Amino acid sequence: MEDCTLEWRVRAIRGATTASENTEEAIREAVMELLDELEGHNQIDRDEMISAIFTTTPDLDAIFPAAIARERPHWDNVALLDVQQMHVEGSLPRCIRCLIHINTPVSQLEIYHPYLRHAKNLRPDWTLAQVSGKVSPAVKSGRR
Repeated sequence: MEDCTLEWRVRAIRGATTASENTEEAIREAVMELLDELEGHNQIDRDEMISAIFTTTPDLDAIFPAAIARERPHWDNVALLDVQQMHVEGSLPRCIRCLIHINTPVSQLEIYHPYLRHAKNLRPDWTLAQVSGKVSPAVKSGRR
């Protein structure tokens, strides 16, 4: 008889977006959209979340992205950290990145990494794969 147990592992989910301006409202809108996309496509059980690291470019300082995440249901027990992305000349302005760690039986190839707004340009390889239908079967079927 085959062993049908799932092997759980810690997986990382990356994502990024941009804010239209350096205001609490614009940053909140961008962070909420990013987290909605990330949670929705990966069907994350919030009890399986371990931690989330948010980075912002130096031109975003109106509010901490982690403070916004903390307002979401079930995020109050997730370890959250905000850090400033180092400045590189010519890099994407007003960019918010996240790295979320979860416990999951899903393989790394099945994880959906959302890159939204102008941040799509950071990972055109992923954006094209998602648009062309080359995403994992789990994402296409609506499972994780």
